[in-house]
Amino acid sequence: MPSARRLPAALLLAALTLSACGGPQNSGQDDQASGGQGGFPVTVEDATGEVTLESPPKRIVSLSPTATEMLFAVGAGDDVVAADEYSNHPENAPTTDLSGFTPSVEAVSEYNPDLVVLARDAAEAAEQLRTVDVPVLLIPAATTLDEAYGQMRMLGRATGHPEKGDEVADRVKSQVDEIAEQTADEIGDADLSIYHELDEGMYSATSDTFIGQLYDRFGVQNIADSAEDTAGGYPQLSSEYVVERNPDLIFLAYGGEGAVRAVSNRPAFDEITAVRNDDIVRLDPDVSSRWGPRVVGLAESVSEALTAAAQEG
Repeated sequence: MPSARRLPAALLLAALTLSACGGPQNSGQDDQASGGQGGFPVTVEDATGEVTLESPPKRIVSLSPTATEMLFAVGAGDDVVAADEYSNHPENAPTTDLSGFTPSVEAVSEYNPDLVVLARDAAEAAEQLRTVDVPVLLIPAATTLDEAYGQMRMLGRATGHPEKGDEVADRVKSQVDEIAEQTADEIGDADLSIYHELDEGMYSATSDTFIGQLYDRFGVQNIADSAEDTAGGYPQLSSEYVVERNPDLIFLAYGGEGAVRAVSNRPAFDEITAVRNDDIVRLDPDVSSRWGPRVVGLAESVSEALTAAAQEG
């Protein structure tokens, strides 16, 4: 995935990285393993149901940047032989020109994979790979923090690293919880409101989305929640609406150095508290659009901005 930014980038992310996705969600607690060598065969649950892997995969193709980050985090990085064009983290990820949006079964097959990890919208490619006996995991975009932790556990089990998967999930959860709790104590009753902008089209994210849930952990008000049409969690807001709601902070999940200036220069935006106080925060576009282990860094960035804004007040 996050991370092709086409439109709207936000909605594309919603489909592949930030969006509400249906289907079973793996909590990491229901995976079943029988007593084969090294815990295999092992059965895990992806977006389509149960998937059984007969042996630990040694040639993994990952066509999801978030999945790539998770695979490396849980100890399966050495077994990833190819990753999609947007898998730019960690630095030693084997990034290729493979597409995660429109996967080519022929191109993927050239890597002779024994496991392919795909985003939920690549169901057609998954079915084609399964017809030639290539195990596939379809992983939906997490809509909650718990779903993200569950996916880390699931990938750990699927790749033969169950203990590492549990360790990473527990560590990330603990760190995010600690950051949120400490920040909530520091900002006290500041009663801050935020506006998270996914792209220049002013698409936002409500508290029913993954990124929205992260903000909710800090106890702040998300102005997108009161939009007339929340559009499945990703409403397109108007300038008039944002000005009227007057957020204390604006978080941008896109753009370069000029993005903050461009937002500041919008008509009537100089009336917004966030603009007047220079509280427009440009988040790392990749980190803010993925739900992998780097969510800790995202939580830290949000915490720093909220704490600074509370002190201003």
